Amino acid sequence: MKRWLAAAVLGLSLAGMARAAIDTYQFRDDAERERYQQLTKELRCPKCQNQDIADSNAPIAADLRREIFRMLGENQSNQQIIDFMVDRYGDFVRYKPALTARTWLLWFGPGVLLAGGFVVLAVIVRRRRSPVAQGNSELSVDERERLAKLLDKEQTHD
Repeated sequence: MKRWLAAAVLGLSLAGMARAAIDTYQFRDDAERERYQQLTKELRCPKCQNQDIADSNAPIAADLRREIFRMLGENQSNQQIIDFMVDRYGDFVRYKPALTARTWLLWFGPGVLLAGGFVVLAVIVRRRRSPVAQGNSELSVDERERLAKLLDKEQTHD
């Protein structure tokens, strides 16, 4: 009996959570609905890890969706809405932040790190291929004579 009660409570709580993620907004036309969907896909949830506000169930994402709907109702442009969100939450809220002095590291940092890695790899490979690393350095006359004697002794013992 306790199992059935626990299963029923769990089922009802999950059903309530699934229902909470659905927003029901009445748009004036399909163009406004499309703008809403585009904006909610373009903006990142401040709480979630790498999830847009359209797909997030976090309460803050629901608040941001509601705010976008309100701003669309006030006939604000997409850029005005994005600027408002960036002012409020920072550049993190955008999946594709604008290229500015503050965000150049976001745009070029991975490429610089990758290029640096290739340079380090090239230096390591070049050092390993160098004659000094392989032991192929030029032998002096004394070393050659000594090597020849060692090789002769070895061949006579075989």
